[in-house]
Amino acid sequence: MPKKIGRNQKSFLFSIAMAMLAIAVLAGCAPLHDRGQPFGYAAQKTKTTQKIIRYTGEKSKGIPFVYTTKRELALTFNGMADSKKMKQLLDALDKQQIKATFFLPGMRVAEEPNLAKEIAARGHEVENNTLNLLDLSKLPYDKISSEIKLAKDVIEKKAGIKTRYVRTKSATYTDDILLAAAGAGHEAVISTSLKETEEQKMRYVRKYINRGGIITMDTVESKQLAENVALLARAANDAGYRFVPLKDLIAGSQERKPAEQIEGYDAAKINLDVQNVTYRYVQRDESDKPQIALSFDDWGSDATVTKILDTLDKYQIKASFFLRADGVAKNPNLARAIYEAGHDVANHTYSHPVLTKITVAQMQEEIVKAHQIITGAIQQKPTMYFRPPTGAINDNTLKAISATGYHTITNFDVDPSDYMKTKTADEIANIVIEKTKNGSVILLHMLDDIKTVDALPTIIEKLQEKGYTFVKMSEMFGS
Repeated sequence: MPKKIGRNQKSFLFSIAMAMLAIAVLAGCAPLHDRGQPFGYAAQKTKTTQKIIRYTGEKSKGIPFVYTTKRELALTFNGMADSKKMKQLLDALDKQQIKATFFLPGMRVAEEPNLAKEIAARGHEVENNTLNLLDLSKLPYDKISSEIKLAKDVIEKKAGIKTRYVRTKSATYTDDILLAAAGAGHEAVISTSLKETEEQKMRYVRKYINRGGIITMDTVESKQLAENVALLARAANDAGYRFVPLKDLIAGSQERKPAEQIEGYDAAKINLDVQNVTYRYVQRDESDKPQIALSFDDWGSDATVTKILDTLDKYQIKASFFLRADGVAKNPNLARAIYEAGHDVANHTYSHPVLTKITVAQMQEEIVKAHQIITGAIQQKPTMYFRPPTGAINDNTLKAISATGYHTITNFDVDPSDYMKTKTADEIANIVIEKTKNGSVILLHMLDDIKTVDALPTIIEKLQEKGYTFVKMSEMFGS
């Protein structure tokens, strides 16, 4: 009785067959179309046992997103659906005037080279999605190298397109993948800044319009490509952002030092000896000058924070931003944009715990971790001001905070509770206008789905009419 072939064996044999097929394509044969020729004929004529030598040069870059404060991002696609679906997608991109980047599997290009050529002819980038669109993260180096190199060769030979970037099926990369990509002549392995499901992606689309973001959709799995393109285009336009080809986005990237190399990275440290520590606690300037400070806490999407920055810029006002660093870690470009706009960038912990409810060690870990992330994001030492989440504080927490190196702990004297979604813009503005006096520090938030953005112009105009001058907290209280 013939022995049954297991699922793993079938998968292995299929991979070998696909590699042989790609070699046949590169050899100039057409086994996909010439049904009269036995499969494997070209492979028999081609050496397939050539040993793959591990590349020893510099690795390709791994790029999950691009470091930039420009209001630009890239739209990319994985896979190559059927011709009808792909042409509908191309028409949708033309309608929205978006130039995108298509990562195409080598085997699909071998099947429909003219479709790959049309993608390029319409002004889009064509890049390498590996030969068979496999998850390369668990494969040995020789198989990784073959998948990348054969795909590159197929795309160049059949479509006349030289690829510079690679993306794997999982959009992840290992050292072996980076090495194999470099060995095949690729500049970078591209990941994605958006990894949620299609449903989540479209539901929260506004939150993914980020400076330097790389948005990815799968042409095969996505059921509403044209509709999704229109939705993304509208969200980008509303935020004042634009989609650019991936190569242009990468070309405009900013140089970044590792955080550890930045002066001031170690300005905050764990220090559990808190008994004899001194601190400065401020919440209002007592000098009675007609100057006031706007401050913004927490974190939000590019769309929300950019609107705040644009409003402040319109009125030529500088403010103080206390950043929640778990958000900064996901979107360092936005923190850098706040810094480049001339505002104070300060510390509001990593994950926003109530400090009076955690240990000294936990508290200091939150502060130091936040400091390091913010330093790396803005490429500078932050303003060494700290604001406790919720404003909750006592003498013990003040000493523990100061012991880390953040000797100035700040709060506020005007709080309209704008974080409450039930508060209207008028209610927020009226509270601020009524409560503000000389030397006031106004607390606002940069959270999404609240009315602070709408209230801000009224707050600024009415307080300016009263004769107040807006200053940063670092100007009001000094270093």
